[in-house]
Order: sequence, then C-alpha cells, then structure tokens
Amino acid sequence: MKHVTILALEDAALNCVDSSYQVITRINDFLRYQGKPPFYTVEVAGCTSFGHGLYSINPARPLEEISSTDVVIVPITCGAFPVTVEANRKFIPWISSRHHEGAEIVSCCVGSFFLASTGLLDDRQCAIHWAARQEFQSMYPRVRLVDDRLITDENGIYTCGGAYSFLNLLLYLIEKHLGRDMSILAAKMFEIDIDRKSQNPFVIFMGQKGHGDEGVLSAQLFIERNYTERIDVSQVCTLAGVGRRTLERRFKGCTGNTIVEYIQRVKVEAAKKELESSRKTINEIVYSLGYDDTDTFRGLFKRITGLSPLDYRRKYA
Repeated sequence: MKHVTILALEDAALNCVDSSYQVITRINDFLRYQGKPPFYTVEVAGCTSFGHGLYSINPARPLEEISSTDVVIVPITCGAFPVTVEANRKFIPWISSRHHEGAEIVSCCVGSFFLASTGLLDDRQCAIHWAARQEFQSMYPRVRLVDDRLITDENGIYTCGGAYSFLNLLLYLIEKHLGRDMSILAAKMFEIDIDRKSQNPFVIFMGQKGHGDEGVLSAQLFIERNYTERIDVSQVCTLAGVGRRTLERRFKGCTGNTIVEYIQRVKVEAAKKELESSRKTINEIVYSLGYDDTDTFRGLFKRITGLSPLDYRRKYA
C-alpha cells in the first residue's frame, strides 16, 4: 500500500491536481477488477481551498495533519515563478521532512520551480519545460538540467518536462510500484502515449537573449538573419569584433550552445517551419538552408528533434 499526498499549492494548475487524483485512484479500480486489493490511498492536502473561477479544489485535509506519506506530488503551478515560489514557502518544511523520512517526491513540469526552492534538487538532475529552461537555470544554477529526457528519476525524486508530460511521469511511477502490465493498462485506459521519452519533438528554439552581452547578441542576430547562407564561425567572430576563443567562451556561457550548435539549431528551426507549412521537398529545404549534403542535415535534424524530417512533416504538417 502507498499513501499519496497531492499538494494543493497556491496557484496550482487545477487540471494537474485533478488529473493526478483521477489517474492514481483509478488504478485501485483496475486492481479491483482483477480481484486484487487497492494499492493507493490518495489525498489532496493543503492550507486553503483554491480555484480560478471555473471551479475550485477543497483539500481533504490540512497539510499539518499529515505527518507521514509515501509519495508527494508537486503539481504544475501557474503565474510568475518567483511569486509562486514565495507564496508556497509554508510548504517547504513539510515536504523536506517527508523526503528525509523516505517519501518519494514527484514534481510535475514547472512545479520543479517550487521543488528546487526546497534545496532538494541541488546537484540532482531535473527535467523542465523547454520554454522555462533559461529562467529555471538562472534561479537555480545548482540544479543539473537535462535536455534529452522527458523524465528524471534520482534518489526518490522524479521530475518531468513540459505540460501534460506529467501523465507520462505518473505512468512511470505506476510501473515502478505495480509493474509494466499495470502501467500499460493505465496507458490504454487513459489513452496516454506511453512511448514518449523526450521533449525534443516539441521544442521551439528561440535562442537565449536575456544575457546582456552585446557582442554575443550581435552574433546571434547575424546568425538568425542569415540562416539561408553558409555561415562560418570566423565570419561571426569578425562581425562581433572578438577573437574566436573569447567569443566561443562568452557565447557558450550566454546561450548554452557553441556557435556551431547555435547555427545548426537556427537552421533546423527554419527547416521545421518549412516542413510544417510548405510543399517543398526535403531536399529543396535542405539546399535552401545552405547545405549540400542532405544526409548530414537529416542526421542533424534527427539528433536535435528526435524525428526524421519526413516523420516530422507527417506529425506536424
């Protein structure tokens, strides 16, 4: 048996709280159909009722009444992250105590902004929504963000990437508790794509421009305005008026990418838009981006997006 506590955080996404409750409690129904006893006891716990006009959630118990639990679910939060983190500081002693007693901590998407404020993610891996990556990294530099996975699992703390990927995290947790067969059954009943492993097919590359380095910014803008050309790194350095070693170091520090990686990501993003909206052949798109070797670009595209150009077009066109 596992006792699950879903936190009713201030400014929590109501659909995440409700969906987590529905998925986990339905597992008990699936077990009952199989002639087995229930496995989960689920409670929503918090300090006050909360809602956003459409409907509200009333926590079944005050948080202080729950002195022991096996699993804590931190839901997605809405609004400005620093404000939400500050509004939920009253939860920190409780969640820290439960973790030190052995409870598993399950963080849904940007709920990790709150979880990181407890210090429990310091020096641990964490997945975060791709659009919130830069802000998260600036707020919590000690947390090791991962880009290539949808879910992280480290020492009883689980995180996941963007938005509704928390459903995949719940399936992952169910598999750890009750086995693969139950996870597959839940995936089929809720029609969740159990094979999602990465955020890469969903990422929109926007560049990181809030760093304040004018030289790096000018290099970024040059790359983004000339993505159809063959761009050489030395050309970018000359434009920025900075030596190559110095600019490479500053560029990587500001954007998280080398200059070459940035050029590649800008070109792949342009290719994605063409695949989504145009009828050009894949070869025509590749040539229009300054590449002669279509196989090289196809490999690059798949490495960044997790899909071949053809599969990407089938998915999003």
